[in-house]
Amino acid sequence: MHRPVKKFNWVPVFLTLACAAGGVGGLLLQRGGLPGPAWLFFAPAFLAGSWLPLKAAVESLRERRLDINFLMLLAAYGAAALRQPAEGIGLLFLFTLSGALEYYTLERTKRSIAGLMELRPDFATVLREGREQQVPVDSIQPGELLRIAAGERLALDGVIREGHGSLDESTLTGEGLPVSKSAGQEVFAGTINLRGSLLIEVTHRAGDTMLARIVRLVQEAQEQKVATQARFERWQNAYVIAVLALATSVAAWDYLWGQRPLSDALYHGMVFLVAASPCAVIMSVPAAVLSGLTRAARQGVLIKGGVYLERLAQVRSIALDKTGTLTEGAPAVLYLGNPVGTAEEKARLLQLAASVEAVSEHPLAQAVVQAALEQGLELRKVQDFDTHVGEGVHGEVDQRWVGVGNRSLFESHGVDVPDSVFEEVSAIRRRGLTAVVVSSDGGHEVLGIADRIRASAEPAIQQLRRQGIQHVVILTGDHHLVGEAVAASVGADEVRAELLPENKVDEVRRLQQQYGALAFVGDGVNDGPALAAADIGLAMGSRGTDVALETADIVLMRDDLSALPFAVWLARQTQAAITRGLVLAFGVIILLLAGAATGWLPLWLAVILHEGSTVLTILSGMLLLVQPYRGGAQAAA
Repeated sequence: MHRPVKKFNWVPVFLTLACAAGGVGGLLLQRGGLPGPAWLFFAPAFLAGSWLPLKAAVESLRERRLDINFLMLLAAYGAAALRQPAEGIGLLFLFTLSGALEYYTLERTKRSIAGLMELRPDFATVLREGREQQVPVDSIQPGELLRIAAGERLALDGVIREGHGSLDESTLTGEGLPVSKSAGQEVFAGTINLRGSLLIEVTHRAGDTMLARIVRLVQEAQEQKVATQARFERWQNAYVIAVLALATSVAAWDYLWGQRPLSDALYHGMVFLVAASPCAVIMSVPAAVLSGLTRAARQGVLIKGGVYLERLAQVRSIALDKTGTLTEGAPAVLYLGNPVGTAEEKARLLQLAASVEAVSEHPLAQAVVQAALEQGLELRKVQDFDTHVGEGVHGEVDQRWVGVGNRSLFESHGVDVPDSVFEEVSAIRRRGLTAVVVSSDGGHEVLGIADRIRASAEPAIQQLRRQGIQHVVILTGDHHLVGEAVAASVGADEVRAELLPENKVDEVRRLQQQYGALAFVGDGVNDGPALAAADIGLAMGSRGTDVALETADIVLMRDDLSALPFAVWLARQTQAAITRGLVLAFGVIILLLAGAATGWLPLWLAVILHEGSTVLTILSGMLLLVQPYRGGAQAAA
């Protein structure tokens, strides 16, 4: 049985409220002329407010380094020693509040992802010894058969062996519309079978399902640090030592050369201590990155680490694989041409062609069959079927000879096909389609077959341009005419065609030299080298998902390119949130240092401004969780 998600930890919230209540109670008694009894409230407030930073500071000291928790505790207890307990408690309250917000952000991201595991049932119906049994999911092995009823949630990944269903895959892809699936197609744990009964052969154990791997990858991503955060944390120990030296020097100067009383000198030093502390600087980056990673996962975009979110924000050019990325990855009949025949004649010839192709094993045969079925045409029985490699196929349907192929097929069988038909073939090929001629009983038809372009491809590229992507390139192994036709349809700037996988790597490096940071988008099946070579590799997840999860930095879990501009938008918004937080943090530090240097800044105001900026930076990062995405229009704004 899988472990349940832990309940929310209310300790940080309780400590923050206890610190605030104790501080208010003590302050009221102090101002009422009862300083002694006031400590009955001040003491618990100090204990509650210092509990979390004290634990963190002790852990840092054990590692022989200093952090901002040490600075805050020193300032708070120093204020108490100088008979300013309310200011010390105010500092601890705001510092604990900001820590609670950071904890809440982290927990929310963890729970929103780990909570997906709760969607997996603990038991499933397995066919064993000729009967159905309810057994624990963890005991089920690959190769066993599961019975999934309508309305039931899948417990494991598998392949449908019997039945037809409509599955809600929103837990994995973020796509709200159900997906129809039948025998031979993959299904995944955590998804819901909305209708139909399915018999599924298990392909992965409970710990290796797509859902489990996604949870692990996102949790690992949340633990990684972006470059900006890592730099600040490397400087933190030296920065804290510098702040301590500055505060000590200010206090010593005031006391030894400024002839100020010791309490005033120490008070002034603590103002500098609070003013220069980098709380907001340290906390602004993880708050934004964690929120960005969580928002992405909710929308079916799996980002393996904050560093990739940071890199994606810097990209200004994108290269895309064609097959399976810009196109659906399966050929379809996109053109039906008959120079002289009627509509009835066109339908009859398509029916004859599909009947013959239903027996063929050629990769394009299924496209012809599917085109006929979509028009409601019934397939006929075929006799004397024969294949001619490089030419085409032929057979007899209803005692009529039917040929489907190129000019050589008909010439070798003495079938007269008008030149106008082959002129049409040439015109179709110039458009990037594969042309096939159908001929029977003096009737002729031309079929134009190609991989259908995704409906989301052209709008997605337009949105990317509005987001500042300056150059879009298509990399394909197909003929240049095919690539150019796709580029014209989707609005790409450049096509590099007839490329082997290693050639795609060379093109990626060329584009990097020419345009700088480059993202490559592939289907994750044969684009591994190019995905690895690019600054950011993005894979369409449903085709070859295992390869995509292993190779790409970012995985678009559904076959919809609209997730690509969303990912770029989110990366830019995350970077903007980080920049906002850092500008606010450093701006407040400069303001506080100026106020402390001129002597007009009291400790209580330094505390409010300093810790207030920390709270604001965390809230700014958390806005990414709810910030609306309106496509290219908002991205442009």
